[in-house]
Amino acid sequence: MSKVEDFLTKEEEQAIVDAICMAEKETSGEIRVHLEKTTSKDPYDRALEVFHDLKMHETQLKNGVLIYLAVADKKFVICGDQGINEAVPTDFWDSTKEAMAAQFKNGNFKQGLIDGILKAGHQLSVHFPWEENDTNELSNEISKG
Repeated sequence: MSKVEDFLTKEEEQAIVDAICMAEKETSGEIRVHLEKTTSKDPYDRALEVFHDLKMHETQLKNGVLIYLAVADKKFVICGDQGINEAVPTDFWDSTKEAMAAQFKNGNFKQGLIDGILKAGHQLSVHFPWEENDTNELSNEISKG
């Protein structure tokens, strides 16, 4: 893979965006996916930087979730903001990451991302259900660095 743009097809990207839209219909939470080719930093530290760059820490209920991938490094991180981290079971992010990794190991990157998005979306809907006045605070598009 020479560029991060080649990691997913346009159709795969659209399926991921559709999964984000579907998940967010049930919650006030916000889910983003960010792809980079590589990072020279610890992947978790870089994911936190991206979380702030995308202004995910500015959601009203602190319920943003970022799925960060450094695709050439084969590293990925899921970070949730304070509100969602305090609400989910302690092993939730690890179990979500394991479900995604199982798909990634088989080369099913689109399905792995969708599985992670839907698992995060379900927990968000339990703890932060959609309400009448909810607005989509962040873009659903995949960001790339």
